[in-house]
Amino acid sequence: MAAAPKTNWYASRAESRCALTATRRSSMASTMSDRLGSMQFESSSEGRQKLKRIVYGAMILVAALFLLPSTFTYINPGYVGIVIHRAGGGVDLHPLGPGIHTRVPFATGIEEYPVFLKTVVLTRANNEGSGTNDEINVNSVEGQPVSLDVSLSFELDPAQTPKLYSTFRTDIDQITHGFVKQTIRQALQEVFGTEPVADIIGPKKAEATTRARGLIAQRLQPYGFEVKQFTINELRAPAAVMEAINQKNVMQQQALTAQNELQKNTFQAQGDSIKAAGRAKAIMAEAEAQARANQLLAQSITPTLVQYELTKKWNGQMPQVTGGATPLLQLPTAAKP
Repeated sequence: MAAAPKTNWYASRAESRCALTATRRSSMASTMSDRLGSMQFESSSEGRQKLKRIVYGAMILVAALFLLPSTFTYINPGYVGIVIHRAGGGVDLHPLGPGIHTRVPFATGIEEYPVFLKTVVLTRANNEGSGTNDEINVNSVEGQPVSLDVSLSFELDPAQTPKLYSTFRTDIDQITHGFVKQTIRQALQEVFGTEPVADIIGPKKAEATTRARGLIAQRLQPYGFEVKQFTINELRAPAAVMEAINQKNVMQQQALTAQNELQKNTFQAQGDSIKAAGRAKAIMAEAEAQARANQLLAQSITPTLVQYELTKKWNGQMPQVTGGATPLLQLPTAAKP
């Protein structure tokens, strides 16, 4: 029977120590792992919270930067701002003046209207006005078509701008090229439709312009428009009408020239007649004066005066005569008593 091997207790003890050490190390590693895992979880949770705070802060900052321009509004000089309430659709009765103003973002809007002098040019030319054909077309009393280039200068009453916006719900350029243009056309048609084309192109143009301006001002005034000036810059009629008008003007000018020449000749004849009458009167007066002088002279010459004058001029010598006759000198005899 074989003998049982001997156990070395030193080896067993060493192995036991190694096993205990390994167990302790394993336990320590597990504890460290748990702690590290817990720290990582806490770190991850805390990082997520910080990240959320950063994201929320960035979102708030972006929203503030986005809303800030909508919170303030600037009205340019020469304009007023109409405050529009988008929720209810109404407008404030009092417009905003030039400068910076606050408003509720997205809930209110601002529409600027000019209150300085503004001129609307309605013309056929492409280099004026809107750049398109905006001429006004009307008809004369004969039915002849007439096209016009006009201009209207106006100012808006600031207090009336909210009412103007409430009525048309658009900007001032759309209003001027819509409602204002139509008002001008209607006024011109009412005026030109009662006059012959030759008159409105010629002698009655100024009168027609004044009448049209009055109608335009009257109809725009309730909307806050103050008409400062209205001008008809050019009138155009069909070529045949213009030729007939020109011929008529030439004939009238010729008739006027002939009338002026006749008046000139009449005045000249009247002048010559007056001059002749004056000369005749002067001659008559001179003749009458001469006759009177001769009469007075004849009355003053008497025989005594003649003898006296002869005596004054006698030099004491006998007159020298041809022939042997003795000259006789008749001397005045004394008057008998």
